[in-house]
Amino acid sequence: MSTVSERTRLGLHILGIAAVMGALGDALLRAVPWGLNAFACLAALVAAAWWLVRRHHVAVSRDAIWLGAAALLVASNFVARDAAMLRLFDAIGIAILLGVACLSLQGVALRGRQAWQYVHAGIASAISAWVGVFPLVGRDVTWSELPSEGRMRQVRGAAVGAALAFPILVVFGGLFTSADTVFRTLVANAFAVDFDSLLSHIVVFAVCGGLVAGYFRGALIRAVLPAAGAESGLSLGIIPVATALGLVDLLFLVFVVVQLRYLFGGATLVVAAGGLTYAEYARRGFFELVTASALVLPLLTGAEWLLRDERAEHQRTFRQLAIVLLLLLAVVMASALERMRLYVDAFGLSEIRLYSTAFMLYLAGLSAWFGWTTLRGQPRRFAFGALVQGFAVLGGLHLVNPDALIVRTNLARPPAERPFDGWYAASLSADAVPLLLEALPRVDRSAQCAVAAGLLKQRARLERDDWRSWNFARERARELLRDQSPRLRATLCPTHRT
Repeated sequence: MSTVSERTRLGLHILGIAAVMGALGDALLRAVPWGLNAFACLAALVAAAWWLVRRHHVAVSRDAIWLGAAALLVASNFVARDAAMLRLFDAIGIAILLGVACLSLQGVALRGRQAWQYVHAGIASAISAWVGVFPLVGRDVTWSELPSEGRMRQVRGAAVGAALAFPILVVFGGLFTSADTVFRTLVANAFAVDFDSLLSHIVVFAVCGGLVAGYFRGALIRAVLPAAGAESGLSLGIIPVATALGLVDLLFLVFVVVQLRYLFGGATLVVAAGGLTYAEYARRGFFELVTASALVLPLLTGAEWLLRDERAEHQRTFRQLAIVLLLLLAVVMASALERMRLYVDAFGLSEIRLYSTAFMLYLAGLSAWFGWTTLRGQPRRFAFGALVQGFAVLGGLHLVNPDALIVRTNLARPPAERPFDGWYAASLSADAVPLLLEALPRVDRSAQCAVAAGLLKQRARLERDDWRSWNFARERARELLRDQSPRLRATLCPTHRT
Protein backbone atom coordinates (compact mmCIF):
# COMPACT_ATOMS: atom_id res chain seq x y z
CA MET A 1 0.00 0.00 0.00
CA SER A 2 1.54 3.33 -1.12
CA THR A 3 2.13 6.17 1.33
CA VAL A 4 0.59 9.55 0.60
CA SER A 5 3.32 12.22 0.42
CA GLU A 6 3.05 15.48 2.35
CA ARG A 7 2.88 17.41 -0.92
CA THR A 8 -0.10 15.36 -2.12
CA ARG A 9 -1.79 15.63 1.26
CA LEU A 10 -1.35 19.42 1.27
CA GLY A 11 -2.64 19.63 -2.30
CA LEU A 12 -5.74 17.62 -1.42
CA HIS A 13 -6.46 19.81 1.59
CA ILE A 14 -6.09 22.92 -0.60
CA LEU A 15 -8.55 21.45 -3.10
CA GLY A 16 -10.99 20.65 -0.31
CA ILE A 17 -10.77 24.17 1.08
CA ALA A 18 -11.15 25.58 -2.44
CA ALA A 19 -14.36 23.59 -2.89
CA VAL A 20 -15.74 24.94 0.38
CA MET A 21 -14.71 28.52 -0.48
CA GLY A 22 -16.21 28.15 -3.95
CA ALA A 23 -19.55 27.14 -2.46
CA LEU A 24 -19.32 29.91 0.12
CA GLY A 25 -18.47 32.50 -2.52
CA ASP A 26 -21.37 31.39 -4.70
CA ALA A 27 -23.77 31.54 -1.76
CA LEU A 28 -22.62 34.93 -0.43
CA LEU A 29 -20.84 37.08 -2.99
CA ARG A 30 -23.61 37.05 -5.57
CA ALA A 31 -25.42 39.69 -3.52
CA VAL A 32 -24.20 43.22 -4.25
CA PRO A 33 -23.22 45.71 -3.02
CA TRP A 34 -20.87 43.75 -0.81
CA GLY A 35 -21.21 44.12 2.92
CA LEU A 36 -21.33 41.38 5.55
CA ASN A 37 -20.78 38.78 2.82
CA ALA A 38 -17.34 40.17 1.88
CA PHE A 39 -16.20 40.17 5.50
CA ALA A 40 -17.48 36.63 6.05
CA CYS A 41 -15.65 35.30 2.98
CA LEU A 42 -12.39 37.01 3.91
CA ALA A 43 -12.67 35.70 7.48
CA ALA A 44 -13.18 32.19 6.11
CA LEU A 45 -10.13 32.60 3.86
CA VAL A 46 -7.95 33.74 6.77
CA ALA A 47 -9.24 30.84 8.89
CA ALA A 48 -8.45 28.41 6.07
CA ALA A 49 -4.90 29.75 5.80
CA TRP A 50 -4.47 29.41 9.57
CA TRP A 51 -5.74 25.80 9.45
CA LEU A 52 -3.42 24.84 6.59
CA VAL A 53 -0.42 26.37 8.33
CA ARG A 54 -1.20 24.60 11.61
CA ARG A 55 -2.21 21.31 10.00
CA HIS A 56 0.92 21.01 7.88
CA HIS A 57 3.36 22.76 10.23
CA VAL A 58 4.27 25.40 7.67
CA ALA A 59 7.06 27.72 8.84
CA VAL A 60 5.73 31.24 8.28
CA SER A 61 7.24 34.59 9.19
CA ARG A 62 6.03 36.64 12.14
CA ASP A 63 4.32 39.01 9.72
CA ALA A 64 1.62 36.44 9.01
CA ILE A 65 -0.34 37.27 12.18
CA TRP A 66 -0.58 41.01 11.63
CA LEU A 67 -1.23 40.54 7.89
CA GLY A 68 -4.22 38.35 8.70
CA ALA A 69 -5.43 40.86 11.29
CA ALA A 70 -4.94 43.74 8.83
CA ALA A 71 -6.91 41.88 6.15
CA LEU A 72 -9.79 41.34 8.57
CA LEU A 73 -9.66 44.99 9.63
CA VAL A 74 -9.85 46.20 6.03
CA ALA A 75 -12.63 43.72 5.25
CA SER A 76 -14.58 44.97 8.27
CA ASN A 77 -14.90 48.30 6.45
CA PHE A 78 -17.37 46.60 4.12
CA VAL A 79 -19.62 46.32 7.18
CA ALA A 80 -19.04 49.92 8.26
CA ARG A 81 -19.07 52.23 5.21
CA ASP A 82 -21.18 52.30 2.07
CA ALA A 83 -19.21 54.57 -0.30
CA ALA A 84 -18.54 52.75 -3.58
CA MET A 85 -15.05 54.21 -3.97
CA LEU A 86 -14.09 53.13 -0.47
CA ARG A 87 -15.28 49.60 -1.23
CA LEU A 88 -13.10 49.62 -4.34
CA PHE A 89 -10.07 50.80 -2.36
CA ASP A 90 -10.79 48.23 0.33
CA ALA A 91 -10.85 45.48 -2.31
CA ILE A 92 -7.54 46.73 -3.72
CA GLY A 93 -6.08 46.88 -0.22
CA ILE A 94 -7.14 43.29 0.49
CA ALA A 95 -5.60 42.16 -2.81
CA ILE A 96 -2.31 43.87 -1.87
CA LEU A 97 -2.33 42.29 1.58
CA LEU A 98 -2.96 38.85 0.10
CA GLY A 99 -0.18 39.41 -2.41
CA VAL A 100 2.46 40.26 0.18
CA ALA A 101 1.07 37.57 2.52
CA CYS A 102 2.45 35.01 0.06
CA LEU A 103 5.92 36.08 1.18
CA SER A 104 5.01 35.61 4.82
CA LEU A 105 3.48 32.19 4.19
CA GLN A 106 6.75 31.24 2.52
CA GLY A 107 8.59 32.22 5.69
CA VAL A 108 9.99 35.44 4.20
CA ALA A 109 10.04 38.56 6.38
CA LEU A 110 8.50 41.65 4.75
CA ARG A 111 10.87 44.16 6.30
CA GLY A 112 14.11 44.73 4.43
CA ARG A 113 12.71 43.79 1.01
CA GLN A 114 13.19 45.89 -2.08
CA ALA A 115 10.14 47.45 -3.72
CA TRP A 116 10.62 45.32 -6.83
CA GLN A 117 10.43 42.19 -4.66
CA TYR A 118 7.03 43.30 -3.37
CA VAL A 119 5.88 43.90 -6.94
CA HIS A 120 7.28 40.55 -8.09
CA ALA A 121 5.55 38.72 -5.24
CA GLY A 122 2.24 40.46 -5.97
CA ILE A 123 2.37 39.64 -9.67
CA ALA A 124 3.43 36.05 -9.02
CA SER A 125 0.65 35.50 -6.49
CA ALA A 126 -1.94 37.01 -8.86
CA ILE A 127 -0.82 34.76 -11.71
CA SER A 128 -0.80 31.74 -9.41
CA ALA A 129 -4.31 32.56 -8.17
CA TRP A 130 -5.66 32.53 -11.72
CA VAL A 131 -3.81 29.54 -13.18
CA GLY A 132 -2.31 27.70 -10.19
CA VAL A 133 -5.20 25.28 -9.85
CA PHE A 134 -4.15 23.49 -13.06
CA PRO A 135 -0.60 22.51 -11.96
CA LEU A 136 -2.04 21.80 -8.51
CA VAL A 137 -4.40 19.18 -9.95
CA GLY A 138 -2.13 17.95 -12.73
CA ARG A 139 1.27 17.85 -11.03
CA ASP A 140 1.35 18.67 -7.33
CA VAL A 141 -1.21 16.07 -6.29
CA THR A 142 0.05 12.58 -7.17
CA TRP A 143 -3.24 10.79 -7.63
CA SER A 144 -1.61 7.37 -7.84
CA GLU A 145 -0.63 7.72 -4.17
CA LEU A 146 -4.26 7.67 -3.08
CA PRO A 147 -5.40 4.35 -1.55
CA SER A 148 -7.26 2.02 -3.88
CA GLU A 149 -8.75 -0.22 -1.19
CA GLY A 150 -11.40 0.18 1.47
CA ARG A 151 -13.84 3.07 1.39
CA MET A 152 -12.06 4.80 -1.51
CA ARG A 153 -12.53 1.69 -3.62
CA GLN A 154 -16.23 1.64 -2.80
CA VAL A 155 -16.61 5.32 -3.75
CA ARG A 156 -14.81 4.77 -7.06
CA GLY A 157 -16.94 1.71 -7.79
CA ALA A 158 -20.16 3.62 -7.14
CA ALA A 159 -19.01 6.47 -9.39
CA VAL A 160 -18.16 4.07 -12.23
CA GLY A 161 -21.51 2.31 -11.82
CA ALA A 162 -23.40 5.59 -11.97
CA ALA A 163 -21.52 6.57 -15.13
CA LEU A 164 -22.35 3.21 -16.76
CA ALA A 165 -26.00 3.44 -15.78
CA PHE A 166 -26.51 6.99 -17.09
CA PRO A 167 -26.99 6.18 -20.82
CA ILE A 168 -29.16 3.18 -19.93
CA LEU A 169 -31.37 5.33 -17.72
CA VAL A 170 -31.71 7.88 -20.50
CA VAL A 171 -32.89 5.21 -22.98
CA PHE A 172 -35.41 3.60 -20.65
CA GLY A 173 -36.55 6.93 -19.28
CA GLY A 174 -37.22 8.17 -22.79
CA LEU A 175 -39.31 5.12 -23.57
CA PHE A 176 -41.32 5.40 -20.35
CA THR A 177 -41.99 9.12 -20.77
CA SER A 178 -43.28 8.47 -24.29
CA ALA A 179 -45.48 5.66 -23.07
CA ASP A 180 -47.18 7.44 -20.16
CA THR A 181 -48.24 11.11 -19.90
CA VAL A 182 -48.40 11.10 -16.12
CA PHE A 183 -44.88 9.69 -15.86
CA ARG A 184 -43.64 12.27 -18.40
CA THR A 185 -45.13 15.10 -16.34
CA LEU A 186 -43.56 13.70 -13.17
CA VAL A 187 -40.12 13.49 -14.80
CA ALA A 188 -40.44 16.98 -16.30
CA ASN A 189 -41.30 18.48 -12.91
CA ALA A 190 -38.53 16.57 -11.15
CA PHE A 191 -35.82 17.63 -13.59
CA ALA A 192 -37.00 21.16 -14.38
CA VAL A 193 -33.69 23.02 -14.35
CA ASP A 194 -32.97 26.66 -15.07
CA PHE A 195 -29.80 26.06 -17.06
CA ASP A 196 -28.88 29.76 -17.18
CA SER A 197 -28.99 29.96 -13.41
CA LEU A 198 -27.15 26.65 -13.10
CA LEU A 199 -24.39 27.87 -15.40
CA SER A 200 -24.10 31.08 -13.40
CA HIS A 201 -23.66 29.14 -10.15
CA ILE A 202 -21.08 26.86 -11.76
CA VAL A 203 -19.06 29.81 -13.04
CA VAL A 204 -19.05 31.65 -9.69
CA PHE A 205 -18.18 28.43 -7.83
CA ALA A 206 -15.37 27.62 -10.26
CA VAL A 207 -13.92 31.14 -10.21
CA CYS A 208 -13.98 31.46 -6.41
CA GLY A 209 -12.69 27.94 -5.82
CA GLY A 210 -10.06 28.20 -8.54
CA LEU A 211 -8.73 31.51 -7.19
CA VAL A 212 -8.45 30.11 -3.66
CA ALA A 213 -6.77 26.89 -4.84
CA GLY A 214 -4.32 28.77 -7.04
CA TYR A 215 -3.52 31.29 -4.32
CA PHE A 216 -2.76 28.67 -1.68
CA ARG A 217 -0.78 26.67 -4.20
CA GLY A 218 1.42 29.68 -4.88
CA ALA A 219 1.72 30.57 -1.19
CA LEU A 220 2.32 27.13 0.31
CA ILE A 221 3.68 24.87 -2.43
CA ARG A 222 5.55 27.03 -4.94
CA ALA A 223 8.15 29.63 -3.90
CA VAL A 224 7.18 33.21 -4.78
CA LEU A 225 10.30 35.23 -3.99
CA PRO A 226 13.43 34.76 -6.10
CA ALA A 227 16.66 34.02 -4.36
CA ALA A 228 18.10 36.94 -2.42
CA GLY A 229 21.27 36.85 -4.47
CA ALA A 230 19.44 36.87 -7.80
CA GLU A 231 19.73 40.60 -8.35
CA SER A 232 21.88 40.47 -11.43
CA GLY A 233 20.71 42.03 -14.65
CA LEU A 234 20.75 45.38 -16.38
CA SER A 235 22.99 47.98 -14.79
CA LEU A 236 23.85 51.34 -16.35
CA GLY A 237 26.66 53.71 -15.56
CA ILE A 238 26.27 57.07 -13.89
CA ILE A 239 26.61 59.11 -17.09
CA PRO A 240 23.37 58.05 -18.85
CA VAL A 241 21.39 58.02 -15.60
CA ALA A 242 22.74 61.39 -14.45
CA THR A 243 22.12 62.91 -17.88
CA ALA A 244 18.50 61.72 -17.88
CA LEU A 245 17.88 62.92 -14.33
CA GLY A 246 19.54 66.23 -15.03
CA LEU A 247 17.27 66.86 -18.01
CA VAL A 248 14.22 65.92 -15.93
CA ASP A 249 15.38 68.30 -13.20
CA LEU A 250 15.73 71.07 -15.77
CA LEU A 251 12.21 70.48 -17.10
CA PHE A 252 10.78 70.55 -13.57
CA LEU A 253 12.73 73.71 -12.80
CA VAL A 254 11.29 75.57 -15.78
CA PHE A 255 7.78 74.44 -14.88
CA VAL A 256 8.26 75.44 -11.24
CA VAL A 257 9.43 78.92 -12.22
CA VAL A 258 6.24 79.38 -14.26
CA GLN A 259 4.11 77.98 -11.43
CA LEU A 260 5.60 80.36 -8.88
CA ARG A 261 4.49 83.30 -11.00
CA TYR A 262 0.93 82.01 -11.15
CA LEU A 263 0.78 80.91 -7.51
CA PHE A 264 1.81 84.31 -6.23
CA GLY A 265 0.45 86.43 -9.08
CA GLY A 266 -3.18 85.63 -8.39
CA ALA A 267 -6.20 85.49 -10.68
CA THR A 268 -5.22 88.60 -12.69
CA LEU A 269 -2.04 87.01 -13.98
CA VAL A 270 -3.79 83.74 -14.83
CA VAL A 271 -6.51 85.48 -16.85
CA ALA A 272 -4.02 87.76 -18.58
CA ALA A 273 -1.65 84.92 -19.51
CA GLY A 274 -4.06 82.25 -20.64
CA GLY A 275 -7.48 83.82 -20.88
CA LEU A 276 -8.73 81.36 -18.24
CA THR A 277 -10.71 81.83 -15.09
CA TYR A 278 -9.09 80.59 -11.91
CA ALA A 279 -11.52 77.64 -11.81
CA GLU A 280 -10.71 76.66 -15.39
CA TYR A 281 -7.02 76.98 -14.64
CA ALA A 282 -7.38 74.63 -11.68
CA ARG A 283 -9.54 72.10 -13.51
CA ARG A 284 -7.24 71.84 -16.52
CA GLY A 285 -4.07 71.23 -14.51
CA PHE A 286 -4.67 69.26 -11.35
CA PHE A 287 -4.99 65.74 -12.71
CA GLU A 288 -2.04 66.20 -15.06
CA LEU A 289 0.09 67.26 -12.10
CA VAL A 290 -1.11 64.26 -10.09
CA THR A 291 -0.01 61.98 -12.93
CA ALA A 292 3.36 63.71 -13.23
CA SER A 293 3.88 63.44 -9.47
CA ALA A 294 2.99 59.74 -9.49
CA LEU A 295 5.64 59.04 -12.16
CA VAL A 296 8.55 60.60 -10.27
CA LEU A 297 9.00 57.89 -7.62
CA PRO A 298 9.03 54.99 -10.12
CA LEU A 299 11.56 56.99 -12.11
CA LEU A 300 13.84 57.51 -9.11
CA THR A 301 13.38 53.94 -7.89
CA GLY A 302 14.36 52.60 -11.31
CA ALA A 303 17.38 54.91 -11.48
CA GLU A 304 18.50 53.81 -8.02
CA TRP A 305 18.22 50.15 -9.09
CA LEU A 306 20.24 50.76 -12.26
CA LEU A 307 23.04 52.28 -10.18
CA ARG A 308 23.02 49.67 -7.41
CA ASP A 309 26.52 48.40 -8.33
CA GLU A 310 28.11 51.81 -8.89
CA ARG A 311 30.86 53.38 -6.78
CA ALA A 312 30.05 55.55 -3.76
CA GLU A 313 30.74 58.84 -5.55
CA HIS A 314 28.39 57.88 -8.36
CA GLN A 315 25.74 56.97 -5.81
CA ARG A 316 26.28 60.38 -4.22
CA THR A 317 25.80 62.13 -7.57
CA PHE A 318 22.52 60.29 -8.08
CA ARG A 319 21.28 61.26 -4.63
CA GLN A 320 22.09 64.90 -5.21
CA LEU A 321 20.14 64.93 -8.47
CA ALA A 322 17.29 63.01 -6.82
CA ILE A 323 17.10 65.48 -3.93
CA VAL A 324 16.83 68.37 -6.40
CA LEU A 325 14.02 66.56 -8.21
CA LEU A 326 12.15 65.84 -4.96
CA LEU A 327 12.39 69.49 -3.91
CA LEU A 328 11.03 70.60 -7.27
CA LEU A 329 8.36 67.92 -6.97
CA ALA A 330 7.28 69.44 -3.65
CA VAL A 331 6.56 72.72 -5.45
CA VAL A 332 4.65 70.87 -8.18
CA MET A 333 2.56 69.11 -5.53
CA ALA A 334 1.90 72.42 -3.78
CA SER A 335 0.74 73.84 -7.12
CA ALA A 336 -1.54 70.84 -7.66
CA LEU A 337 -3.09 71.14 -4.20
CA GLU A 338 -3.59 74.88 -4.69
CA ARG A 339 -5.33 74.18 -8.00
CA MET A 340 -7.62 71.72 -6.25
CA ARG A 341 -8.41 74.28 -3.55
CA LEU A 342 -9.42 76.76 -6.23
CA TYR A 343 -11.45 74.11 -8.01
CA VAL A 344 -13.33 73.18 -4.83
CA ASP A 345 -13.95 76.85 -4.02
CA ALA A 346 -15.52 77.30 -7.45
CA PHE A 347 -17.43 74.04 -7.90
CA GLY A 348 -17.59 72.35 -4.50
CA LEU A 349 -16.20 69.02 -3.32
CA SER A 350 -16.87 65.74 -5.13
CA GLU A 351 -15.69 62.14 -4.89
CA ILE A 352 -13.05 62.39 -7.61
CA ARG A 353 -11.70 65.65 -6.14
CA LEU A 354 -11.55 64.25 -2.62
CA TYR A 355 -9.89 60.95 -3.54
CA SER A 356 -7.45 62.65 -5.92
CA THR A 357 -6.39 64.99 -3.12
CA ALA A 358 -5.93 62.04 -0.77
CA PHE A 359 -3.80 60.32 -3.41
CA MET A 360 -1.69 63.46 -3.82
CA LEU A 361 -1.12 63.61 -0.05
CA TYR A 362 -0.11 59.95 -0.13
CA LEU A 363 2.39 60.73 -2.88
CA ALA A 364 3.77 63.57 -0.77
CA GLY A 365 4.29 61.20 2.14
CA LEU A 366 5.93 58.62 -0.13
CA SER A 367 8.29 61.23 -1.54
CA ALA A 368 9.36 62.27 1.93
CA TRP A 369 9.82 58.63 2.96
CA PHE A 370 11.85 57.92 -0.19
CA GLY A 371 14.16 60.79 0.66
CA TRP A 372 14.51 59.62 4.27
CA THR A 373 15.27 55.99 3.37
CA THR A 374 16.54 55.36 -0.16
CA LEU A 375 18.46 58.61 -0.51
CA ARG A 376 20.12 57.96 2.86
CA GLY A 377 21.38 54.56 1.70
CA GLN A 378 18.55 52.48 3.21
CA PRO A 379 16.45 51.44 0.17
CA ARG A 380 15.23 48.24 1.83
CA ARG A 381 13.17 50.23 4.32
CA PHE A 382 11.21 52.08 1.65
CA ALA A 383 8.80 49.42 0.35
CA PHE A 384 7.47 48.34 3.74
CA GLY A 385 6.99 51.95 4.84
CA ALA A 386 5.18 52.74 1.59
CA LEU A 387 2.83 49.81 2.25
CA VAL A 388 2.10 51.02 5.78
CA GLN A 389 1.52 54.59 4.58
CA GLY A 390 -0.97 53.38 1.98
CA PHE A 391 -3.09 51.61 4.56
CA ALA A 392 -2.79 54.58 6.90
CA VAL A 393 -4.28 56.80 4.18
CA LEU A 394 -7.03 54.23 3.57
CA GLY A 395 -7.79 54.16 7.30
CA GLY A 396 -7.86 57.94 7.37
CA LEU A 397 -10.40 58.01 4.55
CA HIS A 398 -12.65 55.68 6.50
CA LEU A 399 -12.35 57.85 9.58
CA VAL A 400 -13.32 61.08 7.79
CA ASN A 401 -16.26 59.36 6.05
CA PRO A 402 -15.77 60.80 2.52
CA ASP A 403 -19.41 61.06 1.40
CA ALA A 404 -20.43 62.81 4.62
CA LEU A 405 -17.42 65.12 4.29
CA ILE A 406 -18.45 66.02 0.75
CA VAL A 407 -21.96 66.95 1.87
CA ARG A 408 -20.69 68.86 4.91
CA THR A 409 -18.20 70.84 2.82
CA ASN A 410 -20.73 71.73 0.13
CA LEU A 411 -23.34 72.73 2.71
CA ALA A 412 -20.85 75.11 4.31
CA ARG A 413 -20.39 77.08 1.08
CA PRO A 414 -22.48 80.28 0.82
CA PRO A 415 -25.50 79.63 -1.47
CA ALA A 416 -24.89 82.97 -3.17
CA GLU A 417 -21.57 81.67 -4.54
CA ARG A 418 -22.91 78.34 -5.78
CA PRO A 419 -26.25 76.66 -4.93
CA PHE A 420 -26.17 73.35 -3.10
CA ASP A 421 -26.38 70.46 -5.61
CA GLY A 422 -29.10 68.34 -4.05
CA TRP A 423 -29.19 65.78 -6.84
CA TYR A 424 -25.49 65.00 -6.53
CA ALA A 425 -25.60 64.90 -2.74
CA ALA A 426 -28.56 62.47 -2.75
CA SER A 427 -26.76 60.26 -5.28
CA LEU A 428 -23.97 59.56 -2.78
CA SER A 429 -23.96 56.47 -0.62
CA ALA A 430 -25.88 55.72 2.54
CA ASP A 431 -22.99 57.28 4.50
CA ALA A 432 -24.37 60.73 3.59
CA VAL A 433 -28.03 60.06 4.42
CA PRO A 434 -28.04 61.12 8.13
CA LEU A 435 -26.36 64.43 7.35
CA LEU A 436 -28.68 65.13 4.41
CA LEU A 437 -31.78 64.50 6.50
CA GLU A 438 -30.46 66.79 9.21
CA ALA A 439 -29.61 69.58 6.75
CA LEU A 440 -32.77 69.30 4.64
CA PRO A 441 -34.67 72.19 6.29
CA ARG A 442 -31.69 74.56 5.83
CA VAL A 443 -31.25 74.28 2.06
CA ASP A 444 -33.26 76.18 -0.54
CA ARG A 445 -36.51 74.87 -1.98
CA SER A 446 -35.11 73.47 -5.24
CA ALA A 447 -32.36 71.60 -3.36
CA GLN A 448 -34.95 70.23 -0.92
CA CYS A 449 -36.95 68.80 -3.83
CA ALA A 450 -33.86 67.18 -5.34
CA VAL A 451 -32.65 65.75 -2.03
CA ALA A 452 -36.08 64.36 -1.15
CA ALA A 453 -36.50 62.71 -4.54
CA GLY A 454 -32.98 61.26 -4.44
CA LEU A 455 -33.34 59.92 -0.91
CA LEU A 456 -36.66 58.25 -1.71
CA LYS A 457 -35.00 56.51 -4.65
CA GLN A 458 -32.16 55.48 -2.40
CA ARG A 459 -34.61 54.03 0.11
CA ALA A 460 -36.13 51.91 -2.65
CA ARG A 461 -32.66 50.57 -3.47
CA LEU A 462 -31.84 49.90 0.16
CA GLU A 463 -35.07 48.00 0.72
CA ARG A 464 -34.00 45.54 -1.98
CA ASP A 465 -30.88 44.51 0.00
CA ASP A 466 -30.75 41.10 1.62
CA TRP A 467 -28.76 40.03 4.67
CA ARG A 468 -25.62 39.32 2.66
CA SER A 469 -25.26 43.00 1.74
CA TRP A 470 -25.91 44.23 5.28
CA ASN A 471 -23.70 46.89 6.84
CA PHE A 472 -24.10 49.52 9.54
CA ALA A 473 -24.32 52.52 7.22
CA ARG A 474 -27.04 51.02 5.01
CA GLU A 475 -29.00 49.75 7.99
CA ARG A 476 -28.92 53.14 9.70
CA ALA A 477 -29.91 54.92 6.49
CA ARG A 478 -32.71 52.43 5.91
CA GLU A 479 -34.18 53.04 9.36
CA LEU A 480 -33.90 56.83 9.05
CA LEU A 481 -35.49 56.85 5.61
CA ARG A 482 -38.36 54.67 6.79
CA ASP A 483 -39.06 57.13 9.60
CA GLN A 484 -38.63 60.23 7.42
CA SER A 485 -40.43 59.01 4.28
CA PRO A 486 -43.65 60.97 4.99
CA ARG A 487 -41.67 64.17 5.46
CA LEU A 488 -39.66 63.51 2.29
CA ARG A 489 -42.81 62.88 0.24
CA ALA A 490 -44.29 66.10 1.56
CA THR A 491 -41.13 67.94 0.50
CA LEU A 492 -41.29 66.70 -3.09
CA CYS A 493 -41.98 69.24 -5.79
CA PRO A 494 -44.96 68.58 -8.07
CA THR A 495 -42.66 67.58 -10.95
CA HIS A 496 -41.18 64.81 -8.78
CA ARG A 497 -44.43 63.32 -7.54
CA THR A 498 -45.70 60.14 -9.07
